[in-house]
Amino acid sequence: MAIGTMLDYVSRNWGWMVFRGAAAIVFGVLAFAWPGITLAVLVLFWGAYALADGLLSLLVAFRIKDEGKPMWPLIVVGLFGIGAGVLTFMNPAMTAVVLLSFIAAWATITGIFQIVAAIRLRKVIANEWMLGFSGALSVLFGVLMLLRPGAGALAVVWLIASYSILFGITLAMLGFRLRGLARATMSPA
Repeated sequence: MAIGTMLDYVSRNWGWMVFRGAAAIVFGVLAFAWPGITLAVLVLFWGAYALADGLLSLLVAFRIKDEGKPMWPLIVVGLFGIGAGVLTFMNPAMTAVVLLSFIAAWATITGIFQIVAAIRLRKVIANEWMLGFSGALSVLFGVLMLLRPGAGALAVVWLIASYSILFGITLAMLGFRLRGLARATMSPA
């Protein structure tokens, strides 16, 4: 697929990237607002976020074409998110350590695939580093969680909230950058 065609798909669908970032920011703010939240409620919040993020990732993957096909790295991110959300709702009583390990694995895997997606977009847009950076944040977050799964619940809530807000900001920044590209391609030269 020509770079111009992929740029057209990406720039026309900038709003979905911003929406995905906004969902992450809202989740992070809610986690900060109620730090005394029980782990069971945190599990449900996280499950809802993972499910929503997975669905939005799939939507974006099928709306942004790469050589005429949906972007496979975002399909993988979407399927992992949906799977993580469904598993969380099926077993909300799982222990904190299991949940934290599950979140860590999810963040690491999705981060890797977001970095792959950023590499695919590097020839199409400037500042693709925002998607790569959000992927790197996910990997860093996942590794830190795997190294310290037994950390205190309050620290975990703050860590998850911080990660979610930073992740959401970088995705929203990317979305607004794509909006600028959409406007630039629509303007007569």
